[in-house]
Amino acid sequence: MRNLKVFIAYNGAEYHGFQRQDNAISVQEVVEKAIGKLLKTAPPVIYGCSRTDAGVHARRFCFNFHTESKIPCTGFVKGMNTVLPDDIAVLSCEEADSDFHARFCTVSKEYVYLINNMYTRDVFLRNLAYHYPYPLDLEKMQSAAKLFVGEHDFGAFCRAEGKARVKSTVRTVYELSVSESRGIVEIKIRGNGFLYNMVRIIAGTLIYVSEGKRTQDDIKTALLTQNRDFGGITLPPEGLYLSEVYYGS
Repeated sequence: MRNLKVFIAYNGAEYHGFQRQDNAISVQEVVEKAIGKLLKTAPPVIYGCSRTDAGVHARRFCFNFHTESKIPCTGFVKGMNTVLPDDIAVLSCEEADSDFHARFCTVSKEYVYLINNMYTRDVFLRNLAYHYPYPLDLEKMQSAAKLFVGEHDFGAFCRAEGKARVKSTVRTVYELSVSESRGIVEIKIRGNGFLYNMVRIIAGTLIYVSEGKRTQDDIKTALLTQNRDFGGITLPPEGLYLSEVYYGS
């Protein structure tokens, strides 16, 4: 039995996240059906590296699945890109060790949150970036971003119901940067794991810092007390991208 490691990209605007849902269309369901169609088998179960919320995108999302098909990896990539819809693309495919699991073998993940910070709305960025028409203070945001780096209890930066899914809300952020190019502000964060809505809440908190609604002391208090009131708003999903998934050698 082969274990294939596959990277895909997808525009999540029309999907209710990656993970299969009982009453909504998901990326997992569409990809599984496409694999079944290509290999002329029942749709296999694929194991994704992350859940991703409804409306969230992915630049490099990894999944693995087991198959007895002898299709070459290059043929799998080409074939899948003929049967998948235009908003999902297979980027690569390779043979993996039998014990490889896209989720449990992850070393770290990188997310990017894009903010259209131009005064006018860009119709070509609809569903692809959050539109915030007021000037952002990048220096304030960059300074505040440093407070999130390191191992912390991020309970204040997690949607309440998400805490029930995990044993601990302690996570390690390896880097968090804020940059701007041609009116697009990019918040990039890499860590060993992320809580439900964690990136969107951190991005919203940095906007609140720019607006003067939160201070660096508020962030410190939030990290110490896990009190959600000291954080910022949860930004909408359309600006969020799973940018990269890292595995050990």
